[in-house]
Amino acid sequence: MLKKGLIVKINSDTFTVKADNNYYDCKSRGKFRNLKLKPLVGDNVLIDEDKCLIEEVNPRFSELNRPAVANISHALIVTSLKKPDLNLTLLDKLISIITINKIIPVIVLTKLDLLSKQELQEVNKLFKYYDNIGIKVFTNKDISKLKKYLKGHIATVCGQTGAGKSTLINKIDAHLNLATNSISESLGRGKHTTRIVELFDLKDFYIVDTPGFSAIDINNYSREEINNSFIEFRDISCKFNDCSHIKEIGCLVKEKVQKGEILKSRYDNYSQFIKESK
Repeated sequence: MLKKGLIVKINSDTFTVKADNNYYDCKSRGKFRNLKLKPLVGDNVLIDEDKCLIEEVNPRFSELNRPAVANISHALIVTSLKKPDLNLTLLDKLISIITINKIIPVIVLTKLDLLSKQELQEVNKLFKYYDNIGIKVFTNKDISKLKKYLKGHIATVCGQTGAGKSTLINKIDAHLNLATNSISESLGRGKHTTRIVELFDLKDFYIVDTPGFSAIDINNYSREEINNSFIEFRDISCKFNDCSHIKEIGCLVKEKVQKGEILKSRYDNYSQFIKESK
């Protein structure tokens, strides 16, 4: 008997599918290898209930490669402010990649308690900019607001290793009790604690916990895609329609950077991403 379901967990070549409030540990048909299609967590699928086989994978409206998830509407970028230190290059890179993949980026700040009063003021000023350009910013203390915001959606959690992704999910739902680990002081980064990509049903929404990582490439994306992913550039009409905002004379984006209307670190990261792009 065929049933519609949702892939909620992948462990090696076993796909756990939720269908009619039941869970099935399935294998995928060999035809997917020929189609170069790998079922992902978040995929809506058709399964053979008796054989526990995935027969079909429905078209996706969004997809990420790292973490490997599909049909995600929001991506929570868990951003540590200390231990590991704030990494704006990684943050902006994740925002661009998430935006390019038609997913809404959301920043969640962690480890505010490790900051001095002056550092906290600087952080508030910095992230007010992100909020003003249309990127929602929460802290790991805004759990009730975050849950309300995510209602009815499927979200993934990503960000720098050791930033507190599993800890955040545990705060959202303590019953999950995900494994967490300490920061490696000698390396200045976290120990990997998440090994299996899994989608958790939190009643009002789904959330994915994923393996942590500390570096990510953007060179698979075109210059145009990167340009469009910087949302504060979109409504700026430069002299040239195809302005790259790098070397052109009279570029309004560069003028706004000089005036302080565009965050300099954002522009510097944009310039670096353009150099790295294909």
